[in-house]
Amino acid sequence: MSRDAPALVAQNLHRSFGSGDEAVHVLCDVSLELDEGQVLLIMGPSGSGKSTLLAVLSGLLRPDQGQVRILGEDLWRMRETDRERFRLRHFGFVFQGFNLFPSLTAGEQLEMVVRWGEGASRRDARRRVGEILERLGLSRRAHLRADRLSGGEKQRVAVGRALLKSPRFCFADEPTGSLDWVHGEQVIELLQSAARERGAALFVVGHDPRLVPYADRVLHLADGRLTDEIPPPATQTPTPGEVPS
Repeated sequence: MSRDAPALVAQNLHRSFGSGDEAVHVLCDVSLELDEGQVLLIMGPSGSGKSTLLAVLSGLLRPDQGQVRILGEDLWRMRETDRERFRLRHFGFVFQGFNLFPSLTAGEQLEMVVRWGEGASRRDARRRVGEILERLGLSRRAHLRADRLSGGEKQRVAVGRALLKSPRFCFADEPTGSLDWVHGEQVIELLQSAARERGAALFVVGHDPRLVPYADRVLHLADGRLTDEIPPPATQTPTPGEVPS
């Protein structure tokens, strides 16, 4: 892949559910690009196709038509096992449902990523996990199992898990949906730093206006189609209680 080429290129994506007269067209001829170190935010109401688009771009849901090229590779022409390895190596995910193991503590959820996924020593894993838990304001909750964490705490653990392995791409579905202002801002800043400091490409979907000032590009998805690009505010970061105009 050329260094000047976009990290991700999606062309003419279509995805429907159902068939015949009952078919629901969720994505209709969607094309976009995402560069390394860029934060791309897709805004839109519930049911607009945001989560479906994220799933198609990240190799979780096959499109009916269209192409997704990531790091020069055609994602949907890979064998399934190769696509799974590609996701494991390069992608981080933040899902709306958190996808945490209920019997593991917050700290263990994160240690598992670096110990099993990277083969890191226990000492190194605990050091890295401790740093990210502190940034997320969860140091004092690290010993609690997932089933004893609040929704907002689970969300922050999920974000930490996604970023801990320094992925080339991070796909985040409503990453601030369960969070108050202070913790939402912590999560947004952590996601943005992954792009600014590590060169990760971030694809974020949501309808939280707090996300807008942190994005490099903001696109709107409605009825399965990308519409006009929304220019994010230059450098202004909203204060608590303020909604970006």
